[in-house]
Amino acid sequence: MSIKSPRRRLDLVEVAGLVVLAAIIGGVVATKILKDRISVYAMYGQDGAQEIEPLEREYGPAKNTRNIEEWAIRDFFHDERGGVFVDIGANHFQSENNTYYLETSLGWSGIAVDAQAEFAEGYRQHRPRTKFFASFISDVSGQQEDLYVPRDNSLVASSNARFTAHELSPESRLTTSKRSIETLSLNDLLDREHVRRVDFVSIDIELAEPKALAGFDIARFQPRLVCIEAHIDVRQQILDYFARHRYVVMGKYLRADTANLYFAPVED
Repeated sequence: MSIKSPRRRLDLVEVAGLVVLAAIIGGVVATKILKDRISVYAMYGQDGAQEIEPLEREYGPAKNTRNIEEWAIRDFFHDERGGVFVDIGANHFQSENNTYYLETSLGWSGIAVDAQAEFAEGYRQHRPRTKFFASFISDVSGQQEDLYVPRDNSLVASSNARFTAHELSPESRLTTSKRSIETLSLNDLLDREHVRRVDFVSIDIELAEPKALAGFDIARFQPRLVCIEAHIDVRQQILDYFARHRYVVMGKYLRADTANLYFAPVED
């Protein structure tokens, strides 16, 4: 008769214990990794809370812009007074406007352009240091461009019908009108207004940004900061344009404002 070795039995117990211990340790490690990931997301998540907090503390809590554009612009220029801006896709003279604070609180002046002429009166009444132009900024002047304008959401008016429809409810799509607007290049506009150099350029024209950039000699006008909306459809074209002209993305605002990109010239 054979006798089972107690050593062999002990090995099996040890193995079982090690398996249980490994499972416990693995669970602890997995839990820690999950907590770390949650912690990292909380700090560096899409809302960019860590980047937004100091901007809001310094320049908030009030703002006129939709996102943190106003705070980022003020932060970049350190509330410098008396600059010159160009605001393309300016929309309403104050609401969700990137240059209202610059003019009314810091004494800046400049040019505002929007293809929707109904905004002109607001600028005439409330923005005396801004010259408003009702045009469609593009790569060339003197052509006609279709603009799709929803009755109840002027912010998504675009030359791209598919984009405008995607941003609206089915009911709102039925109230969208199509207008034919004359194009104007940014170079021609600035030359006509005898502008030699600008400090800040804002561009928000719902997928038409690459065409606007194609008609803008950025090396000649040398803006110190450009804030440009960058939908995924046109983002690479925007990045390529600024890379060719030795402008870099301002990483400081990347997480704080996921709708726009901020570019500044490379310092030699």
